[in-house]
Amino acid sequence: MWSAENWKDYELLDCSDGQRLERWGKYILIRPDPQVIWKNCKKHPLWRKADGIYTRSSTGGGKWNDGNRLPEEWDISYSDLTFSLKPMGFKHTGLFPEQAVNWEWFGDLIRNAGRPIRVLNLFAYTGGATVAAAKAGASVCHVDASKGMVQRARENAEKSGLSDAPIRYIVDDCFKFCEREKRRGNRYDGIIMDPPSYGRGPNGEKWTLEDNIDSFVGLTAELLSDEPLFFLLNSYTTGLSASTMGYVVKKNIPARLGGRVISDEIGLPVSASGGVLPCGASARWISD
Repeated sequence: MWSAENWKDYELLDCSDGQRLERWGKYILIRPDPQVIWKNCKKHPLWRKADGIYTRSSTGGGKWNDGNRLPEEWDISYSDLTFSLKPMGFKHTGLFPEQAVNWEWFGDLIRNAGRPIRVLNLFAYTGGATVAAAKAGASVCHVDASKGMVQRARENAEKSGLSDAPIRYIVDDCFKFCEREKRRGNRYDGIIMDPPSYGRGPNGEKWTLEDNIDSFVGLTAELLSDEPLFFLLNSYTTGLSASTMGYVVKKNIPARLGGRVISDEIGLPVSASGGVLPCGASARWISD
């Protein structure tokens, strides 16, 4: 498993009985996590001192507790990157800290490439990967269907000192955007995609990962340049393993471009137990 172990402003303190106990900067959060199927005694004292607790409803959805002590927004940093956090619906804060292990991986590739690198970030959310790639020296095209998330990505770039970085922000359906990029002949040296299990584009376009991911990876593979550097596919869909994602990438890229594919779970170290909590899956292609 690839574990994001270099955080200072984030810490997974403990996890038990379907919940995470986390430190985000100076604030303590309790959030649900279906991966946490084990139970322990919750001996960590901060279980009883959380600033914010997200509770699921028996009728669907959920909410942050009424008495939470969280500000509307606050910042945390990872190395030389800074991100704004905001408690949102469906338990999110606007950042997936386990992705730091991928930021480091492709950041090193970009810095060591010795040439200008163009990166396409699809389903780009609040821009964690965009900021990491731009900070490493790449020019980035950031695409997401949510106007609000794209605006937050701009803010994260500004907080990380990247106001003038070559980042292009696009609010669009990712599939349609890639079809147009193919017709326009635009190509990228690195592609990152973090597709949702289910979603809709700005005009109601339906997306389900299982039905679309193979054809979509095939389409985006055609956007790789003649000297591509990397391709990264992330998945948080329950039941789709790292090996499954790796198979999809291997089927669509090495046959034309060579290189190699590796895939694994990504996770976060748990301070209380010394274990690692699985949080998702990633498949990485890299040119030889």
